[in-house]
Amino acid sequence: MNQQSASEPPMGWNSWDSYGTAVNENAVLANARFMHDYLLQYGWNTVVVDIDWYDPTAKSHGYNADAPIVLDDFGRQLPAPMRFPSARNGDGFRPLANRIHDMGLKFGVHIMRGIPRLAVERNCPILGTEWSASDVADKEHVCGWNPDNYGLKPGHPGAQAYYDAQVDQLVSWGVDFIKADDMQVPFHADEIRAYASAIRKAEQRYGKSVVFSLSPGGALPTTHIDFLREHAQMWRISDDLWDKWSVMSRGLNDACVGAWLTVCPGAWLTHASCRCHSTVGLFLGRS
Repeated sequence: MNQQSASEPPMGWNSWDSYGTAVNENAVLANARFMHDYLLQYGWNTVVVDIDWYDPTAKSHGYNADAPIVLDDFGRQLPAPMRFPSARNGDGFRPLANRIHDMGLKFGVHIMRGIPRLAVERNCPILGTEWSASDVADKEHVCGWNPDNYGLKPGHPGAQAYYDAQVDQLVSWGVDFIKADDMQVPFHADEIRAYASAIRKAEQRYGKSVVFSLSPGGALPTTHIDFLREHAQMWRISDDLWDKWSVMSRGLNDACVGAWLTVCPGAWLTHASCRCHSTVGLFLGRS
């Protein structure tokens, strides 16, 4: 990966901790304005919209089975227009990204591993290929806590093509930071590699750098450290930490021992316990 995309640990705000799955455009802009006015001068510069921005029925926490998520004809997620009105004309996140960029900030989004189940149900074509969503979906390797997606078949050329098309659309909107979830526990090396490849292609096409952040954690990163350094700039080293001392203690003891030794410029940990609600990662924030 282009480690210059994160030569310093990115600092910013992620919508999950305050809004769960239900953040909307007004809330994103309000937080962006606060960051511009009070935090940008200290290096806080990244605004990230977390999970389920494509679900018009999203609730503050938890996930909706069979959600009527918003997709384009090629099975790629689109912002739910009732939550993000500037997306109503088919421009996706471009208008919102432009407003955030105008404040001197960077814009990021969360995305789940795999392909939407609704895209498979509709058998959407994969952009620029002879394959469809049902050809590339891996129904055996699905997320254990979110019902939105199936996995993608490792090594299938149509799976790479789907990630290429998805990432190309995100970067064309002006996305600077991609948090890819359900990648590390269990460790999906093929899908991490495919997503990293898609990001490199989009960076070359649009002439910009994109930070690639992996989630969730749950195990020491030393097992896959060389692979992670090659394919991403940030990765989680702990599971979600909640307001229980037993959970906090386990996270600190299991995740931190030895983890700091893996840090180098362009390859940063995102630990969930050193909790600060105004952060993208940098060892901070459950997001």
